Amino acid sequence: MLYRNQKLSETKVFKDPVHRYVHVRDQVIWDLIGTEEFQRLRRIKQLGTTYFTFHGAEHSRFGHSLGVYEIIRRMIDDVFTGREAWNDDDRLLCLCAALLHDVGHGPFSHAYEKVFKLNHEEFTQKIILGDTEIHAVLTKVSTTFPQEVAEVIGKTSKNKLVTSMISSQIDADRMDYLLRDAHFTGVSYGNFDLERLLRVMRPQQHQVVIKHSGMHAVEHYIMSRYQMYWQIYFHPVSRSAEVILAKILHRAKKLHHEYYNFKHEPIHFYSIFAEEVTLEDYIKLDEAVMTYYFHMWQEEDDAILSDLCRRFLNRKFFQYVDFTDKWEVEEWSELLHLFKEANIDPAYYLVVDSTSDLPYDFYREGEGEERLPILLLMPSGELRELSRESYIVEAISGKKQTDKKLFYPHDLIYNGEDNRDVKDRIIRLLESK
Repeated sequence: MLYRNQKLSETKVFKDPVHRYVHVRDQVIWDLIGTEEFQRLRRIKQLGTTYFTFHGAEHSRFGHSLGVYEIIRRMIDDVFTGREAWNDDDRLLCLCAALLHDVGHGPFSHAYEKVFKLNHEEFTQKIILGDTEIHAVLTKVSTTFPQEVAEVIGKTSKNKLVTSMISSQIDADRMDYLLRDAHFTGVSYGNFDLERLLRVMRPQQHQVVIKHSGMHAVEHYIMSRYQMYWQIYFHPVSRSAEVILAKILHRAKKLHHEYYNFKHEPIHFYSIFAEEVTLEDYIKLDEAVMTYYFHMWQEEDDAILSDLCRRFLNRKFFQYVDFTDKWEVEEWSELLHLFKEANIDPAYYLVVDSTSDLPYDFYREGEGEERLPILLLMPSGELRELSRESYIVEAISGKKQTDKKLFYPHDLIYNGEDNRDVKDRIIRLLESK
């Protein structure tokens, strides 16, 4: 029997708090789960620094990746198989892309990527195509199969239907992380009716569409996503932790380039600091390793690095105020000057962070397929864009919301008598907003 068609002697199951069980029958999937690159995802948190705000949010990208796989498996086996637009030869490609879609994530994900200008999707493709255990498994399917999987994840595949199942405005990735993140953060508004959504999905030539009768389930999903972003993902305390994390990495990189003599050399960061990161070095760095360095760097002679590490590890985060249009250029310049006068380095202790979200958007010609709309399959067979039928979705379509915060060290400004006059001027400026 061909490797791609091999089944386990009995179905393996993972007990899952969101889907109850994750079912694995395909030998290829079982072998991929056992690779060192996939097992590394156990050491990467799904929500980065959010566990500082919602203490239950300790779940990993390993669990999320299994969840996305399970949703895709159910989508195919329970709904798509036997339908005219579905080619069952694409089944294994879908399952593998779903399972591996996040395998390139680094520690603390997005903050890490921003500082070092890395892209987890590019590293996902490098892991799939490079000298890795995952590549060895995929190559056993066929010599071209790793490239096929990488193209789906990179959204360059000619198979638009499969790509839309993994990455679109209503895909298995989003459906799992909304439910999973709601469960582990202890909130209810991230929940939606997954069972109903799966039942009303239909394969078309270029993307998954939704039966018109399932429109209200889609509305629920979109509003759940909207609430999760503003109540969980963009929570200012989590963002404060991420700000400090980013500043730790910036400071360590700067010290390295200045030939600072570390008490504990950042050997795991050398190629990353040099912006010549190898795949081997990238895979070795996980959150356990990074946290170990933060512990050690608390003892560094550099006051800024040691202070930032203590703040991160002990949850002594920056306070924040809204950074609105009320801030004049002159006021901002004055604040920067006052921080320097108070011997508080604004490069590390005065940070403007902006975040935004677009809950749902419809396709605009020339803007690329990432904006493919959610389409409803009408009883007549016609396809209608969601916001043309739903008043709820129409109300939020194309409306980008942005939130800016100014983060600063409350304790350094409000405590102590040194530079008190200058600090009082800082306080008056901050409290005037």
